[in-house]
Amino acid sequence: MSGTAIPARGKPAKASALHARASASFDAKLAETQALLRQAAALGADAVTQASSLGAEDVLITHLTDSLQLDIPVFVLDTGALHTETLALLERTQAHARAPVTVYRPRTEAVIHFVRSHGQDAMYQSVDLRKACCGIRKMEPLARALAGKSAWITGLRREQSDARAEVPLIDRAEAAARGLTKFNPLARWTWGDVWHYIATHGVDYNPLHDRFYPSIGCAPCTRAISLGEDARAGRWWWEDEGAKECGLHTQND
Repeated sequence: MSGTAIPARGKPAKASALHARASASFDAKLAETQALLRQAAALGADAVTQASSLGAEDVLITHLTDSLQLDIPVFVLDTGALHTETLALLERTQAHARAPVTVYRPRTEAVIHFVRSHGQDAMYQSVDLRKACCGIRKMEPLARALAGKSAWITGLRREQSDARAEVPLIDRAEAAARGLTKFNPLARWTWGDVWHYIATHGVDYNPLHDRFYPSIGCAPCTRAISLGEDARAGRWWWEDEGAKECGLHTQND
């Protein structure tokens, strides 16, 4: 997905109004997604969980799971560096979601040691330090969130980036090594499909999307995008790497 130009005059349009555009196969994709979520839920609430960054795709999945009355718990990684808008949405989600929403945070001592050793802005100094920060704030909490699980659900879509262009609906690549199956029920959805669902059902979403943040992570590592930019150009924009990933969805990272 390329960037969207910020209107020159007046208040920017709501993302739900700006991007909502169902593809011709939307109904078939929705049915496919519902079937995948039911398949995942059949594993049992103790075995499966949804990983939510509270981005557009993830709030959609949570809403759809609730509407289907499926017992799929949700977890959110609060890295300690999220935008205030994301934290506010987290509170609203915990208050209104049908399924329990568990928050995992990094080990305080690990964060303190990292900042003391490398500084608050270490992520800008090198790719290695940025990935080390992601490891402390995301990867270690993720391991705790997935402990004892046999499956998890993500909002990955093939359209998001070249690195995700072949995301399967059901990913069993780590089933043998880690005993984990990953469900990607929105793999075939377009950005327009996502916002069509959000707009149609009045799903609560992060207001940063209205300010041209298609991909939202930690505040120091996320910016708005502009016309012609890739959807993930606002993530770790100072790096030259083509693949903008933190390790959450990268095997052997």
